[in-house]
Amino acid sequence: MLKITFPDGSIKEFDKGITIEGIAGAISSSLKKISVAGYVNDELYDLNRPILNDASIKIITNKDEEAFEVLNHSAAHLMAQAVKRLFKDAKFGVGPAIREGFYYDIDAGVQLKEEDLKKIEKEMQRIVNQNELISRSELSKEAALELFKHDEYKQELINELPENEIISVYKQGEFTDLCRGGHIGSTKNVKHFKLLSLAGAYWRGDSNNKQLQRIYGTAWFTKEALATHLNILEERKERDHRKLGKELRIFELNNDAGQGLAMWLPHGYTVRKVLEDYVYKLEKKAGYLHVSTPALGTKRLYEISGHWSHYRDNMFPVMERDGETFVLRPMSCPHHMIVYKSDLRSYRDLPIRYAEIVTQHRYEASGSLSGLERVRAMTLTDAHLFVREDQIKKEVLDAYNLIIEAINDLGLEIDYIELALRDKEKGKFHDNDELWNLAERLLKELLDENNIEYKEMTGEAAFYGPKIDIQVRTAMGHVITMSTVQLDFLLPERFDLTYIGSDGEKHRPVVIHRGLISTWERLMSILLEQYKGAFPTWLAPVQLKVIPVSLDVHQTYAKKLNDLFIDNDLRSELDLREEKLGYKIREAQTKKVPYQLVVGDNEVENNQVTYRKYGEQAQVTVDIEDFISMVRKEIINKSR
Repeated sequence: MLKITFPDGSIKEFDKGITIEGIAGAISSSLKKISVAGYVNDELYDLNRPILNDASIKIITNKDEEAFEVLNHSAAHLMAQAVKRLFKDAKFGVGPAIREGFYYDIDAGVQLKEEDLKKIEKEMQRIVNQNELISRSELSKEAALELFKHDEYKQELINELPENEIISVYKQGEFTDLCRGGHIGSTKNVKHFKLLSLAGAYWRGDSNNKQLQRIYGTAWFTKEALATHLNILEERKERDHRKLGKELRIFELNNDAGQGLAMWLPHGYTVRKVLEDYVYKLEKKAGYLHVSTPALGTKRLYEISGHWSHYRDNMFPVMERDGETFVLRPMSCPHHMIVYKSDLRSYRDLPIRYAEIVTQHRYEASGSLSGLERVRAMTLTDAHLFVREDQIKKEVLDAYNLIIEAINDLGLEIDYIELALRDKEKGKFHDNDELWNLAERLLKELLDENNIEYKEMTGEAAFYGPKIDIQVRTAMGHVITMSTVQLDFLLPERFDLTYIGSDGEKHRPVVIHRGLISTWERLMSILLEQYKGAFPTWLAPVQLKVIPVSLDVHQTYAKKLNDLFIDNDLRSELDLREEKLGYKIREAQTKKVPYQLVVGDNEVENNQVTYRKYGEQAQVTVDIEDFISMVRKEIINKSR
């Protein structure tokens, strides 16, 4: 008999070879009905995989998050089987479940088209109706290589496994795939799915390899859940920053200018300038000193910093002139080390907080570029704090609180806080155990002492030290690193940075890297999607649109109003085009201007304004000063 331990600590005995499904059925028929898979000693098991030893288990039901992953993993296999039936020469790369569905990278032997997705869906439904059982078997490496001898992609994956590795494969009908699992029991349980899109993807993500075709899809346990998700996807299309950026004239991307090199159009630059001014004031109040450094750096500078060996592949090609080798700046920390080193420092001078609105250049593969989310030239507010060891906790906490203030002002949603640590494979990290242990301990203590919940992520640290990353969930459902605070004991060593301590001796400062709110490019993509282009008044490129009913009769008063608004630091535009009034009002709505003001006889006679807020039908007439006061208060409070 086996002893099976449940999550609540209770223990029950079952016959050897019992399955997750059998255990669920022994508890209740209703539990068996909703069971999808299970964890056995933290390993994912299919419902019908035998348990051979005493174990701790957790039954996964269709209400658990893990069940979605199992379902979509099975949907990926279902799709692959359908593709193989339709395209006999098809070979398969990898096909994982992802956060909202699945994909499979395919070498179909022919160029797949969007219209092929319907055919594949139809074949998938046939396989569902055939109720093919999904079974697992285990093979030796030699047997697995023989089984997949006609598929070079699977062969490559198998050859990377250790010689004595037990390899699992999953079979459904005539289709067999290399896979760790887990999977649901039968194809009949993958009823509600949709293939979403087709894209290119290099094998193993390497542009030197063959480009495969990636089919994305999603699967859900109920028809209603699938419909809800598809509606969300349609809503996201309307929020896509690339679409909104074009409609609202925020930015332009043009291959003649260069892939991944965004150009800010007047409205976009206005928003960017508002953000820059906001950040500058925020940092000045927090005691930051602003500097400006060159867009180029020598190869020697990045060799000293260590970035040349760790980051060279992400830099643009070198430029050589007069015996010197230059690169476009991929990060500003080496420059800020030089700024610190430009003067003698005392312990009384610290902390010193340098900040810079800086443009950096990083070479991203063309296939990974995406609107403003992923670009090759990005501008951000970058800061480096030079502190004594006894100042680390306070300065990290202050930097963290500044980040939280900015994120809240922008109306963004924090998903979680991540503490990124070094892993046991230390080769890619700065080699000083004593400093690493100190840095990690200090960050943990700071988070714990301030009751900040966080997830530890081993192996995600920067090469020079541990870091705290703030992860934000976007309106598109993506979780991205928005902000970061990183401890660095390495760069002060490499640049031989010192300060004179109270004992009259030289001491080494600690550097804190602080990224406040991502890059302007990525932030703009997030804000466009967050607000669906309807920026809150404080961020809107045009806050007020003044529209005279008649150019002959009302233009003078309208111009007087517009000038008054501009004098009060409001971003106002006067529409004097020879167009119909209704067209001008509709266009102001389409451009999502927060306030539209129509100027007619009543406004002129009573020295008032009549406004309509974006998204509202009501028209409100008020005194001019009251209107200005109301809008300015909204801007100051950053109301949304």
